[in-house]
Amino acid sequence: MDKYQEMRVFTAVIDAGSFVAAAEALGMSKAAVSRYVSDLEQRLGVRLMHRTTRRLSLTAEGEVFLARSREILASIEESEAEVSTRSHTASGLLKVSVPVSFGIRHLAPLWCEFMQAHPRVTLDVQLADRIMDLVDEGFDLAVRIARLPDSSLVSRKLASTRLVLSASPEYLRRRGTPGHPGELAGHDVIGYSLLAMSDQWQFTGPQGPVTVKVRPHVWSNNGDTCVAACIRGAGIQLQPTFLIESELASGQLVEVLPQYRSMELGIYAIYPTRKFVLPKVRALVEFLSAKLADARWAAR
Repeated sequence: MDKYQEMRVFTAVIDAGSFVAAAEALGMSKAAVSRYVSDLEQRLGVRLMHRTTRRLSLTAEGEVFLARSREILASIEESEAEVSTRSHTASGLLKVSVPVSFGIRHLAPLWCEFMQAHPRVTLDVQLADRIMDLVDEGFDLAVRIARLPDSSLVSRKLASTRLVLSASPEYLRRRGTPGHPGELAGHDVIGYSLLAMSDQWQFTGPQGPVTVKVRPHVWSNNGDTCVAACIRGAGIQLQPTFLIESELASGQLVEVLPQYRSMELGIYAIYPTRKFVLPKVRALVEFLSAKLADARWAAR
């Protein structure tokens, strides 16, 4: 186990006052925080803190170790800051987590250009729709699509996207076009299982907010699967503009109920909280911000 990480986690637990709060501050899981502290105590052969359901308190050994840990961590920060300010060249392994569909459609075509601009960077791009624990899993940066960024991490908004109702022309000819969100209850619906709203779809229309409970007959945790089913007439879907912009432009899909606007989501670059951002991370954030800001699908 990394001794630096053990000291960092131990110090964060004391500063935050609990394992849960420390996990939030570090962008880690509570289980990972507990494991670091337990492994540290086992390696040292002493108990560093007393744990109760109400509070944490340091043992005598914990007081000594905390003081020395603070000194060492401060020294490391100062050393890194000095080196970082001297070198502004992006270099080294850059491990990035990105959503599957967004990563394939909009980020995959950009990686070559980024690597050409920063030849000293080695890029490791991992595609997954689950929320990664950046620190525990060793990621330098993640691209996340959400209504709000995780407050325990540093974030930079890259663009916005809006959820839009759509269906194929064939489906609308066969089943008719709804005139109000409430009519969706009588239609075939394709549901994205990772959508925060689940089956409670929310809109803002001419008369104000509207929420309708839909009953999808097709569910998927992958947006491209939903889009493919929708193009083939399986029903009406609620998907972000970044996923259906080209299909709307080609006529494969038609926007439904355009007068009713649904949720807008931010597309964020997320990275662990740290005082000094590494040049490789800063370079990628600036690159993605420039490339995505004027995307055709971006919400204005």
